[in-house]
Amino acid sequence: MTKNLDLNGLKSIADNYDLFYIDLWGVIHNGIKLHEQAIVVLKELLKKKKTFVLLTNAPRPNETVRNFLQKMGMNQELRDHVFTSGEAALNYLKKNFLSKKFYHIGPPRDFDLFHLFKNNKCENIKESEYLLCTGLFDDYDKDLIYYKTLFDNHITKKMICTNPDLIVDRGNKRELCAGSVAMVFEKMGGEVVYFGKPYPEVYNQSIDNNKKKILAIGDNLNTDIKGANLLNFDSLLVSNGIHRDEIKEKGIQQVAKEYETIINFIQSDLKW
Repeated sequence: MTKNLDLNGLKSIADNYDLFYIDLWGVIHNGIKLHEQAIVVLKELLKKKKTFVLLTNAPRPNETVRNFLQKMGMNQELRDHVFTSGEAALNYLKKNFLSKKFYHIGPPRDFDLFHLFKNNKCENIKESEYLLCTGLFDDYDKDLIYYKTLFDNHITKKMICTNPDLIVDRGNKRELCAGSVAMVFEKMGGEVVYFGKPYPEVYNQSIDNNKKKILAIGDNLNTDIKGANLLNFDSLLVSNGIHRDEIKEKGIQQVAKEYETIINFIQSDLKW
C-alpha cells in the first residue's frame, strides 16, 4: 500500500534512510525554474548529514548540468551532488568505443559530452560503426517516423542511448526524449545499450551504495520508480510530474499496477 506524505512531509521518514537518489527534472526543477520546496528538502538533508545524489537522465557531463543548475540559482553545496546518465555513458565509451566511428542522433547542444570523440563522428550514418543517441534532431523533434526511415539498413549496428526517458515536461510543454528514439530502433530489431535510470550502472557509478538503506525519489514510473524496484530500493513518486493526469484520472494504485511498479510513498511535490 502506498503511503501519502503530503500531510507529514519527507521529514517523517528521512531518518529511516542513509542514502537518497533524487531525480532532478520534474522533482527539483521543471526545466525552467527550481522548485523552492524541493530545495528546502535538500538543505534539510544536508543539516541531517544525510547523503544524497541528484541523479538525472541528462545526456550531458556532470559539470554541464551543474552549470545549468547554477544559472537557475542552485547553491554550490547542492550542485556538488549531481551525477548524470551522460557521465555514465562517457565512462563506458572511453573503455569500449574510443576509436570507433559513430553517428550522433540528437541536437548539437548535446555534443559537449563527446568532445573527446569528435574526430570519430560521421556526418553520414552509412560510415558509422555504432549509433550514439542523446535525443532528437531539432528539425525532427516530434516526428518519430523520420527515425524509422533513418535506421533502415542500419539495424545491425549497436545504439548507445544516453537518456532512457521517453518524455519530459519543460515547464508546461511536453517533449520527446532519446528513449523514444531508442524504442523505435528496438522495435525494428536493433540492440540498444542504455545508460541512466532504471539501469543499475548509473546508480552504481554515482556513489558507493553498498549496505545502505536507500530511498529513490522521482516523478517517472518507467525510470525513477522502476529503477528503485529493480535494485530493491524504497521509492517515492512525485505525483505532479509526468504521470499527474493518469493519477488524477485512475488513482495511484491503478497506475502503479499498469506500470508494474511498487510505490512505497507518494507526494504531490517534494516537500520537507
